Amino acid sequence: MKKLIPILAASFLLSGCVMAARHAAHRIGTAVDPPAVHVSGPAPKALVDKLNDIARSGTPVTAIVMKDGKLLYRVDVGKIDANTRYPVASASKWMTAALVMTVVDEGKLNLDAPISTVLPEFRGDAGRITLRMLLAQTAGLGNLRARVDVRQDPRITLAQSAADIAARPLANPPGEVFEYGGPQFQVAGAMVEKVTGRRWSDLFEERIARPLGMTATGWEHLPARGATPAETLNPLLQGGAVTTADDYAKFLTMLAANGRFDGRQILSERSLREMESVQTLGLKKGYLPPGVPSGWEYALGNWCEQLAADRSCTVVSSPGAFGTLPWIDRRTGVYGVFFLKDLLIRNSRDLRAARAAAMAAPAPDD
Repeated sequence: MKKLIPILAASFLLSGCVMAARHAAHRIGTAVDPPAVHVSGPAPKALVDKLNDIARSGTPVTAIVMKDGKLLYRVDVGKIDANTRYPVASASKWMTAALVMTVVDEGKLNLDAPISTVLPEFRGDAGRITLRMLLAQTAGLGNLRARVDVRQDPRITLAQSAADIAARPLANPPGEVFEYGGPQFQVAGAMVEKVTGRRWSDLFEERIARPLGMTATGWEHLPARGATPAETLNPLLQGGAVTTADDYAKFLTMLAANGRFDGRQILSERSLREMESVQTLGLKKGYLPPGVPSGWEYALGNWCEQLAADRSCTVVSSPGAFGTLPWIDRRTGVYGVFFLKDLLIRNSRDLRAARAAAMAAPAPDD
């Protein structure tokens, strides 16, 4: 068992789970009592059973499933409640893309303009990169294996982060290869800060968190290297959001309602269509995170699991390596989040089965 722990720790790092390695020793071989189960609403038995399977190994988990802004049911298994905050790893990418698109909505950024018009330090071929390529992870800036953004100091600014990235050679020609997990979201964040004059975390609070009532959501750099949230000027935008299940469900409610929440338009419908339009169809695929099913494509900050004839995505998601799995089924209007903190690849089979049960169950008005 002792030999297994370093192997798992390395797997966590490769998957983007920088902090999860700390929990490997606690998780392996730990005997636990049968988990407590709290169910609110008509949750499918198959979903509850799969969450029980996850929780029996020592990982508490919450499922929230909704439609039209109304809770269909909630399941909490193990020691977890509405106040539990977890880092959500790559589930952060969806939030990052949403904030970027609010700046596109106001005309301060353009998805298809060269980023060199905002960040002149990107020169030559790198200057041809567009914001669309950054959010689609086709910019040619490398992938997660290099951990460029992960290795950066949390205390530098996003502008300094982008300058460091600009000084590095391109891994691929812009727009030609999809590579997951590179530092492109830091560059998008630097563009946002430059054209708005606002710090990323403050702008997120103003435009996303506060209007949606996401009172427990913030941004960190993982690993934090001792930096407090106030000191963190370089949050990890592809994986540094920390939130609760309830907060993430509010974010999904806004997306599912085509950008509206509580009578207010947070994102334009046009931006939502852009975010859910496939960007990688026909492109060469470089590095993919472990466990990505064959046939998935990438949109802007989220995965397109199923594709319609017009290239719009009918099922979208943004799973995080720490285990959080948010999703929207555009065919039925049902959406939800599975919220936990453990290696996603360890629980992916149970989570997919639980989600399949959620998507197959008839909604109240069906």
